[in-house]
Amino acid sequence: MNTKLTLNIDQNVIEEAKSYAKSNSVSLSKLIENYLLSLTKKNTEQTKVSPLVESLTGVISLESKDYKKEYSEYLSKKYS
Repeated sequence: MNTKLTLNIDQNVIEEAKSYAKSNSVSLSKLIENYLLSLTKKNTEQTKVSPLVESLTGVISLESKDYKKEYSEYLSKKYS
């Protein structure tokens, strides 16, 4: 069920929002509705990891803690 809502918003913001909505082929009402929905949506769902990402978990061993030094050495070898 849709309900009317009256808002007081700066005129420049309204014009920019209308322009954005038009360029993205969406109504201003739908744009605002989606934004409010994203703000109020409960983030109880964990992000699902794809099977590919799951299969790659743990492939890289990160034993060394001096990543900057190792990267610097790698670049020195590569470009010398």
